[in-house]
Amino acid sequence: LMIKGHPCKCTEISTSKTGKHGHAKAHIVANDIFTGKKYEDLCPSSHNLDVPFVKRTEYQLLSADADTGEVSLLLESGNCKDDLNLPTFVKVGEPTDDDKKVVEEILKGMEDGKEVIVIVQAACGEEKIIQVKISDAK
Repeated sequence: LMIKGHPCKCTEISTSKTGKHGHAKAHIVANDIFTGKKYEDLCPSSHNLDVPFVKRTEYQLLSADADTGEVSLLLESGNCKDDLNLPTFVKVGEPTDDDKKVVEEILKGMEDGKEVIVIVQAACGEEKIIQVKISDAK
């Protein structure tokens, strides 16, 4: 769901009783799907919430530069996608432990000459590598 303009994954919901003026309130706690930052929202339980359209795509990794954070991915069409960075190169805040683990796996897979498939999560105009699959090169 969207909280304060950020795509989030809900972790906790609690509702309060209707007060003197009628509306029951829902207290929602959620984590940003890109930064892991915790957000809270209090809204009437009768109101609708915005839900972001989250897309997960798998790409084959062509190259990854540990120093600049640039990543080159192969699209199904055969073209290259060069507008993504490694998850530890974040625009806002600090990279999470998961981000660091994903980067280690990517770089190790590249060094070992294995085929590396990255899973990219996209929502609200943002994209981020969130998982890695490594298989032996064909």
